Amino acid sequence: MKKAFTAKPQTIVLDSSTDFVIKKPGNYIFELVTPKTEINISMVAKAKGEENLETEILIHHLAPEIKAQTTLKAVGFDYSKISLKAKILIDPECKKTESFLTERVLLVSPNARALAIPDLEILTDDVRCSHAASVTKIPEEQIFYLISRGLKRRVAEEMIVEGFLKTDH
Repeated sequence: MKKAFTAKPQTIVLDSSTDFVIKKPGNYIFELVTPKTEINISMVAKAKGEENLETEILIHHLAPEIKAQTTLKAVGFDYSKISLKAKILIDPECKKTESFLTERVLLVSPNARALAIPDLEILTDDVRCSHAASVTKIPEEQIFYLISRGLKRRVAEEMIVEGFLKTDH
């Protein structure tokens, strides 16, 4: 996997409460600029074959009292490689901010590889901020349960993947 993007990041200014869906992997900077807004940023992606799916995100809080939720989900098939790197940056004047970052990767193939790296940089106090990351494969117990109900393994895996990728917003 590459160490860093060579392309300039795409900057997206979010100035009102919104749900923003990232449609394709890439390098993004989200500037959150309006106080007392609620922002949901999400991405779901699948990598197949020998595809290299890389996403790097900066969620930059530039105003106080913003509530932000960032959820990145990806599934790796075949010999694919997934890299999710996201960072929350909270500026000094951004008190009473709440920001949460989740990176989840599901590997369907034993040959798929993934990296999930969340990061926080908090330059003030009186904030609530956290991150979580996981890279996992489908538990055999889930496959067994669905197969025991009459489904083929491929169909069971597809159902689990679709359930995993479902977002709450």
